[in-house]
Amino acid sequence: MAHLLGAESISLEFPTKKVFDQITIGVNEGDRIGIVGRNGDGKSTLLKLLNRRIEPDSGRITNRNDLTIGLLDQADQIDPHETIAQSVVGDTPEHEWAGNPKVRDVIGGLLNDLDWNQQIGSLSGGQRRRVALAKLLVQDLDILMLDEPTNHLDIEGVAWLAKHLKTRWPANSGGLLVVTHDRWFLDEVCNLTWEVHDGIIEPFEGGYAAYILQRNERDRSAAASEARRQNLMRKELAWLRRGAPARTSKPKFRLDAAAELIANEPPPRDSVSLSKLATARLGKDVIDVEGLSYSVDGKTLLTDVTWRLGPGDRVGLVGVNGAGKTTLLRLVQGLIEPTGGRVKLGKTVNIATLSQDVRELDEFHGERIYELIGREKSFMQVDKKEVSPTQLVEQLGFTQSQLQTPIEELSGGQRRRLQFLRLLFGEPNVLILDEPTNDLDTDILAAMEDLLDSWPGTLIVVSHDRYLLERVTDQQYALLGDGHLRHLPGGVDQYLELRRHSLSAQSTNRNSAKTAESHSRPHESGASGSVSAGQNAKPKLSGAALRDAEKNLGRIERALEKLAIEETALHQQMAAHDQSDYAALAKLAEKQSELNTKRDQLEFEWLETSEHLAD
Repeated sequence: MAHLLGAESISLEFPTKKVFDQITIGVNEGDRIGIVGRNGDGKSTLLKLLNRRIEPDSGRITNRNDLTIGLLDQADQIDPHETIAQSVVGDTPEHEWAGNPKVRDVIGGLLNDLDWNQQIGSLSGGQRRRVALAKLLVQDLDILMLDEPTNHLDIEGVAWLAKHLKTRWPANSGGLLVVTHDRWFLDEVCNLTWEVHDGIIEPFEGGYAAYILQRNERDRSAAASEARRQNLMRKELAWLRRGAPARTSKPKFRLDAAAELIANEPPPRDSVSLSKLATARLGKDVIDVEGLSYSVDGKTLLTDVTWRLGPGDRVGLVGVNGAGKTTLLRLVQGLIEPTGGRVKLGKTVNIATLSQDVRELDEFHGERIYELIGREKSFMQVDKKEVSPTQLVEQLGFTQSQLQTPIEELSGGQRRRLQFLRLLFGEPNVLILDEPTNDLDTDILAAMEDLLDSWPGTLIVVSHDRYLLERVTDQQYALLGDGHLRHLPGGVDQYLELRRHSLSAQSTNRNSAKTAESHSRPHESGASGSVSAGQNAKPKLSGAALRDAEKNLGRIERALEKLAIEETALHQQMAAHDQSDYAALAKLAEKQSELNTKRDQLEFEWLETSEHLAD
């Protein structure tokens, strides 16, 4: 493979820290490189060095002649006085950019909900980020450098970006360097991983899963990591190996060594024990949402939502932006009143919320970390062990020396970790996490997930991070923008499929409306024109087939409603049952599995039938 870009013996030092020390790296054609490491170790600085935004203290940057590079950094450099159209396509005539399928794909994937002529200055931070990304992707570049490109993208946007980058260049051509904490994205897109730490860069073959496996091999063979970190990595590895086969089939690694490494590793969570403990702390009733509706300014966000959460339930909530996820959480917490229906909380429920606003720590301005945690309880019960607040702080990446740091000097990621720890210090039994992955690196995310594995309460997670949702939750629900809450037995993949079907149906309806409008206009050709229009409007299905399809769709929907009632009754039965009767609980769990399988079959039939009706 031909060489595109490289660095030879480069060093860089800031007044307080040596960032890189005599590193040599290279980017070849076909490389798709994910860059990981702790916050502050130099990931973004590396991209700027390679793009010559900054110069190294020593060494040199090499590149192929006529190489074109594009960099998306975390500070979006776009003119606020320009329109979206001017920023993305510049002065290019509409017939030129509209005739380019790549440009149309980028605009449709990132900017389809924005006014093409809207000024940049009137956009939100997330919208400006998408415009900056679109401006970069419409260009024909040899190398793309992306710094946290998944920020402000929903699950659909992340999936679209992954697909775009995988098909952007022909095989064994082009180059990609991406800094992101989205581990699913790393696994989906990258074939190489660079770990930045302690002034060096270590290369690994494959995506995130391969990186974790090789890193564990390295730590074990060299005996260089402390026991706590090794245990954490083994838990992460064990989950990866138990997950979907696709996670472990793509990277190249020694399967026998991996199997030996995790041979004695227990499951991430002891579900029975945690459920028993959660029941003891919470009681039988936790959150009951019945017939909930909510409207604001004449717009209906939620309609007839019924949602029941029991002790120890771990659920993920996904949905398009503006579908009502935050509104539903605010209703559950009692912060706003519903238009209709009710929300009932158990008597012992103690809710804590990790919001997206890290300014919650501003009230402790002038204090140091150790002073803040010194006010908390002397110990907590975690994984059947007594753990002090200081130990928890260290588990989430704070060193002893950092405990002296004033809170106002903490980075965004450090404030996020401290914010999460303060919630745990209050010992809630219901925890709501709203986009908890913001500003956190992959190591800290793994530590947070390990901590949540031993936390015996009810958990609600709202996140665009597919990896996190699959890792810490057992069930997923979706708000699809129609006001209804839908259970997702198939997880995030099912949500994406439902969204594709919904968008396809909307497109079909719009086209049908346009066709009907055109056919309703008078025709100069008289009767023959009317006949022709009638023939064009005729559906592909015959009358009898159309009626049969509609009847089948109604039957499936009734079966799904009946199944939902059975599931609710089963959940109540499981919550009320003696938690020490493991044999009976196992039978109930088998019944739950059968219901899930039946739901999967019905939903697949529903999708197929709906597609036939839409044709």
